[in-house]
Amino acid sequence: MSTILKALAVGTLFVAGFPTVRVYAQQSPETPAAPVPTQIASSKKVFISNSGEESIFGLDERYSGGPNRTYNQFYAAMKDWGRYELVSAPADADLVFEIGFNERSERYISPQIKLVILDPKTHVALWTFTKYVEAAGMAKNREKNYDLAMTGLMDDLKKLVGIAPIH
Repeated sequence: MSTILKALAVGTLFVAGFPTVRVYAQQSPETPAAPVPTQIASSKKVFISNSGEESIFGLDERYSGGPNRTYNQFYAAMKDWGRYELVSAPADADLVFEIGFNERSERYISPQIKLVILDPKTHVALWTFTKYVEAAGMAKNREKNYDLAMTGLMDDLKKLVGIAPIH
């Protein structure tokens, strides 16, 4: 065996014989939760605003329900929930829930449902939720994934308001 090969074999055995040393990052204490704006839980009346769709293909081309599906489905879910009184004018509301659908196209299509909770007096965004709709080739799977994203959005909203337990 040549000297170089011997040196490599010894070096490999030498390195392999060392116990593995693991370096653990010091774990910082858990950061306390920041407060949720009080008007989200204390409000009684909500106006739902349709921010529409931004879609490469068109929501109605890839999903059933037409271009207002997100608004219609969210409105129905809010009505079924019954937590807030839904009003027909933002001036009558304690909060504005702005709901919309978009597909971002950087390198791929990433459909998402976005809900922004706004203070109607100051127009400041108090909270934002984004739920991604998992892509699917088959229409029935796209529909299922869309419904799952909407359900997830409603679950997150309920958790924020304090109605459902946080997992």
